[in-house]
Amino acid sequence: TFVSRCQVDLSALSREQTHKLELQLEEGEGHLVLLVTLTASATVSISDLSVNSLEDQKEREEILKRYSPLRIFHNLKDVGFLQVKVIRAEGLMAADVTGKSDPFCVVELNNDRLLTHTVYKNLNPEWNKVFTFNVKDIHSVLEVTVYDEDRDRSADFLGKVAIPLLSIQNGEQKAYVLKNKQLTGPTKGVIYLEIDVIFNAVKASLRTLIPKEQKYIEEENRLSKQLLLRNFIRMKRCVMVLVNAAYYVNSCFDWDSPPRSLAAFVLFLFVVWNFELYMIPLVLLLLLTWNYFLIISGKDNRQRDTVVEDMLEDEEEEEDKDDKDSEKKGFINKIYAIQEVCVSVQNILDEVASFGERIKNTFNWTVPFLSWLAIVALCMFTVILYFIPLRYIVLVWGINKFTKKLRSPYAIDNNELLDFLSRVPSDVQVVQYQELKPDPSHSPYKKKKNNLG
Repeated sequence: TFVSRCQVDLSALSREQTHKLELQLEEGEGHLVLLVTLTASATVSISDLSVNSLEDQKEREEILKRYSPLRIFHNLKDVGFLQVKVIRAEGLMAADVTGKSDPFCVVELNNDRLLTHTVYKNLNPEWNKVFTFNVKDIHSVLEVTVYDEDRDRSADFLGKVAIPLLSIQNGEQKAYVLKNKQLTGPTKGVIYLEIDVIFNAVKASLRTLIPKEQKYIEEENRLSKQLLLRNFIRMKRCVMVLVNAAYYVNSCFDWDSPPRSLAAFVLFLFVVWNFELYMIPLVLLLLLTWNYFLIISGKDNRQRDTVVEDMLEDEEEEEDKDDKDSEKKGFINKIYAIQEVCVSVQNILDEVASFGERIKNTFNWTVPFLSWLAIVALCMFTVILYFIPLRYIVLVWGINKFTKKLRSPYAIDNNELLDFLSRVPSDVQVVQYQELKPDPSHSPYKKKKNNLG
C-alpha cells in the first residue's frame, strides 16, 4: 500500500562524502532521515567471448600491475578483478510442455547482477559471454543461476551454483553440476564456466576486518519445522562441546583417573606460576599450526558433516511438502504472531550455531586464506602483548573507541573479530559451496558419440 514519497537531487551532493538528509514526505505526515554517499559503482561489464580482457596481453599486464603487492595503499576498496566466461550448459531441465526450455543465465557477485541473452527452445544452450566484476571482498561468493524465460509469468528456476572466489582455479574451464535452490543437491544439467580472479592479498586481508557488504535483495526467512530442528541440533552440538569440556575438567578435580588428574595438577601449577597474557594468542597459534601439520601429513581427522547434509536434504523435501500443504490449507498464514516468534527463534539458533562452527572451521583450515590470516594476527598479538604493557594497549583501545564518532560521525561501529568470523563459512555453507562431480553419462555430447558408435 502506497504511503508517501520524497525526492532527492543527487546532483547537489558532493561525491565520496556521507550526507545526512532529513526529507519531508510529500503526500503524508512525517519525514525521512537518510545517510547518502555518492561513490563510483563497481566496474561490471558484459561482452562476447571474442572480447576478453585477460587474453589481451596489454590489458592483462595492466590488471596485474593494478593489483600488485606494491600498490597496497592505492584505493583500498578495490581488492581485485574477476572475469567469468559463461560458455554453455548441457542437459537442462525441460520447463515447457514442448519438452524444451528458454534458458538464460544470471551471474551475481554481492549486489552486482548481470544477465546473458535467452537461447530459445534449447536444453543445451551456448551463451559464450564474458562478465567482469571489481572484487570488493575476496570472501564473496559468485552465484550463477539458470532460469527459463516465461513471458506470461516470472522466470522458472532451472539450477544454480555458488562458487567462493577463494576456491577458483584460474583459467580452467570446468563443468559445474547445477544444484537446487537450497544448494543441497543436484538438479538436471551442468554449466561450463571459466573463471579468473586476480587480487591483492594485503588489501583482501584488511577488507576482512570490516563489515561484510549486505545484499540489497534477500529472500525472506520462512518458518520451517526441519530448519528449526536442524538449527537446534547444530546449536546443541556446539553447546555439547563446552559441556563435555567442563565434564572433562571436573573429572580431573574428582580424581576419576589419578594419572590424568596428577598430570593436570602439575600442568595447572606450571601454567599459573609462569602465566603471561601473551600466552593466550600463543596457545591459539600453536593449535592452528598443529592442525595445519596434521592436514599436510595426511592425518587430518576432519569428516564431512553428513548430519548437516542429510538435514539440508530433508529440509528441501519438507519445504516442498509445506508448499503443497499451504496451497491446500493456508492456516499458518493466519497466525502471524506465532510464526514471527518461531522464525526469530529459528534465526537465533542459526546465529549461535554458525558462530561456533565458524570458530571450529577457522582452526580446521576450511578456508586456508583465513587461517593464515589468523596465524599472522595471532603472531602480532603475541609480540605486542609480550613487549607492551597491558594498560597501554587498553588505553589505546579506549581512546580509539571514545573518539571514533568524533573523528567520523557516520562511521558504522564494528568488531574486527566478528567481521573476521563472518567470512568463515559455517557447516551449512561448506555443504552449499561444495562442488558436485558431474556424471559423464548425462552429457548429450557423449550420447551422440555412443549413438554414432
